[in-house]
Amino acid sequence: MFNIVLLEPEIPANTGNIGRTCLVTGSRLHLIEPMGFILNDKNLKRAGMDYWHDLDVTVYNSWRDFVEKNKDKVNIFGNAYGAYGTEKNSAEDSSDIDVHMPKANLWMATTKAKKTHDGARFKDGDYIMFGKESAGIPEEILMDNEDTCIRIPMAKEQRSLNLSNSVAVVLYEALRQNQYLDLELKGQLHEHQW
Repeated sequence: MFNIVLLEPEIPANTGNIGRTCLVTGSRLHLIEPMGFILNDKNLKRAGMDYWHDLDVTVYNSWRDFVEKNKDKVNIFGNAYGAYGTEKNSAEDSSDIDVHMPKANLWMATTKAKKTHDGARFKDGDYIMFGKESAGIPEEILMDNEDTCIRIPMAKEQRSLNLSNSVAVVLYEALRQNQYLDLELKGQLHEHQW
C-alpha cells in the first residue's frame, strides 16, 4: 500500500479526485493542514463522488504534526537508503538503518527536483508527498530531502501538471514498479464474454 501526502491542498476538486485515485489503488491519503477548504465541501464530495466515506484518510494539524506522528515509520529528512541511484554500502552509511524494521521512504514530488520519478525505487509502504497547488512543497523542506525529491518531466518553461494528474502519474509508476501490488489486472465485459 502506498501513502499519498498532500501538504496544504487548496482546491477541493483536486483533493476529491486524489481521494478517488487513492481508493481505487488501495492507497492511504494523508492531508496536512491548513487546507483551502473544509472536508465536507460539496466540490470535494462531488469529485470524490460516493467513495469518500470508504477512503483511508488521516488529517494532520501541520507539517510538524505529520513528522511527529510518522517519524518512526518514515525516513524523513534525507535518510532514504538506496532509494535513488546507487546503494549506499559503507559501514558508516548503514549505521543508522534498522534492519529489523525498515522505514518507508518519503518521496517529494516537485518541479524543482533534479531527478525524475521513474528513477526512484519505490517500495510498498512508501509515502509520496505533493505540495499545495499555488506553491508546491516549501524549499526549506526540500533542502533537507534532496535525495528523495522527484519530478515529472515536462516541457520547458511550463509551470506544472494539475495536482491530481501528478499524483496519478507518480502513484501508478510506483505501483508498476511493484507489480501493481494486489490490484485487479484483468477487466471483464459486463454484457458479453471475451
